[in-house]
Amino acid sequence: MAQMCLWLVAGVMLCSIPAGSLEEDIRWLDIRDNKKVLILLSQLQRTPPYLCLADRNDFKFPWNLETILQMKKTQRACFHHVMITQILYVFATRRSFAEWDHSLLSQLISSLHQCLVDLEDQAKKEGNNLACPSLGILIREYFRRIYKYLKEKKYSSCGWEVVLVEMMRRLGTM
Repeated sequence: MAQMCLWLVAGVMLCSIPAGSLEEDIRWLDIRDNKKVLILLSQLQRTPPYLCLADRNDFKFPWNLETILQMKKTQRACFHHVMITQILYVFATRRSFAEWDHSLLSQLISSLHQCLVDLEDQAKKEGNNLACPSLGILIREYFRRIYKYLKEKKYSSCGWEVVLVEMMRRLGTM
């Protein structure tokens, strides 16, 4: 039952991926890459989410979908780059490898890395710079709250589960 709920949540997230404006050539993450990352994240789940309801936390993500869509093209590209980089850092830790299946986790890390390469290649083609100090600071503060939460939860299964669901939610809005 929990797996079915998870797939439904993943499906809703995939359907909510912004398509962009017809007036502007927006280079969002390739939908196939996004879908692959979301599927790998859902496959990592070991603890049914309903068992971790008491562990839920508001990490205070500083933007909503509308705000993200209103960003300039270069800001969105930078936003995506920093977010994917930080998500990669979360799942490339030794503590993460201690929690999940190494094969699935390696595939996830590889997919996230490929997303970064694709974003960087696209930025080079368009002559854009992926440096965004002000956005980067806000995103890193958001991820500091996630790391602090994991530490407070002593990297428990439910702690990781809450972070996993949070990452799936954020990938669904990018």
